[in-house]
Amino acid sequence: MEIDPDKIVTQEETGEQAPIDQVEGRVEAEMKVIEGRAKEGVAQGLQDAKLEEEGRKLQEEGERELEEQSSSDARETVD
Repeated sequence: MEIDPDKIVTQEETGEQAPIDQVEGRVEAEMKVIEGRAKEGVAQGLQDAKLEEEGRKLQEEGERELEEQSSSDARETVD
């Protein structure tokens, strides 16, 4: 059994992201959520409103990125 090089299509040609690249974005977004929660918790203990708001914003940004990742993954599955 031989592989026909003319029938091989690369991810680059299809525009598909490599699985490692897909995971990397999700991991970064999840880390933002975790870091935001941690900052928010520490800020509440320190009663630091500015740090608490910063933590909330970071958490929201991470959640938004996770939603974007999920929706783009769903779109790729439909295509």
